[in-house]
Amino acid sequence: MQGLYLVTPNWDDTARLLDLSEQALAAGPGIAMLQYRHKEAAPALREEQAGALLALCRRYRVPFIVNDHLDLCAQLDADGVHVGGTGTDVAEVRARLGPDKIVGASCYGDLQLALDAQAAGASYVAFGGFYPSRVKKYAVTTKLELLDHARAAIRVPSVAIGGMTPDNAAPLVARGVDMVAAISSVYQAESVAAAVRRFQALFAKQ
Repeated sequence: MQGLYLVTPNWDDTARLLDLSEQALAAGPGIAMLQYRHKEAAPALREEQAGALLALCRRYRVPFIVNDHLDLCAQLDADGVHVGGTGTDVAEVRARLGPDKIVGASCYGDLQLALDAQAAGASYVAFGGFYPSRVKKYAVTTKLELLDHARAAIRVPSVAIGGMTPDNAAPLVARGVDMVAAISSVYQAESVAAAVRRFQALFAKQ
């Protein structure tokens, strides 16, 4: 697991969502995963969009992750699910999905949450927000130094989230983060493909 972790925006326009997602996936190797995240979608729309994105990811051989909705992940046989970072959440998801699915955990700026998630069976842990986000509202309190501690204590891959751009993600990648999650920096870019390639270039230097 290394590279750009692409996360979808809260768009009801399925055609637009699929078009730009395919532009990103077609930009070349380097997208580690694509996560479907739509906090406001009605169940029918969520199922429609997730199913279409799964088919797209299968074509490009990129793992497809569902945010929060464990039932939808199981229904579609998606590659995994992303949940909150408590050990209980992760353990319950891992028990239900089995050993072969990807289970990601949000750990914010808390190394202990990451340690607990890792012990409970998380496939990767996500830290942040590191920078202000145009999409998600949270306190920007995660320090870059957390990644130094995580590198020493965490065995599973790590993801940096929160306002990521190719420029401000560079010092995080230099500190050893395995993946960088992005929404607006890709989906609202003038050129989706160019944005993806700039993120990919960060990891090509490693």
